[in-house]
Amino acid sequence: MTPKQIQRLEKKIADIKRALAAEKRKFGGYDDSRGLRYLPTRYYLQLGDYKGGVTYTRWFAKTFPDDIGFPDFLFEWTVLLFKAGKFDQARSKAWQTFCSNTYILDTFLGNPAQPIAKYEWSNLAQESFTDQFPYSQQQAELQDFSQWLVELLSTDLFKTRKDRYIAIQQRLATEDDQETRRYLLNEAHQLEEWF
Repeated sequence: MTPKQIQRLEKKIADIKRALAAEKRKFGGYDDSRGLRYLPTRYYLQLGDYKGGVTYTRWFAKTFPDDIGFPDFLFEWTVLLFKAGKFDQARSKAWQTFCSNTYILDTFLGNPAQPIAKYEWSNLAQESFTDQFPYSQQQAELQDFSQWLVELLSTDLFKTRKDRYIAIQQRLATEDDQETRRYLLNEAHQLEEWF
């Protein structure tokens, strides 16, 4: 990356922070309907500024505690945590990323995503999502992360939880009984909070 490209990315981050600060001053809170708050993680990854990225995600979590984020944003957050040496937090964020879109980790690893009927908005967007996802295990700077992720996904605990989570989502796609649905949604929520 050239110094000019680095400067451009740093300017984008600064502009986003400035725009968000202006919203807070103007409205007394954040009205980020444009979704600017999700962009800096990508820029921090491109810069290789993992410490800065983790600092940003800490601010994000404090400022938007109820914001669940988008799958690619959560994925970037996972990579930033891993690259900063925060492996326990990265493991937790990888699980959260999986729960937000059950295809994303396989897409990154180059595994064929097999669509399954499930109760999840990403099921509809799976094909277009995988075509647009900008990360791949083939990227040199993500080789160490890729190896770590493969090891995480192959643990018995992750596989067991993953299978149960998908089974719940599949059952929710067809379950009509409200009490059963409530039970399944509660169990899914508990699994999402697993790590």
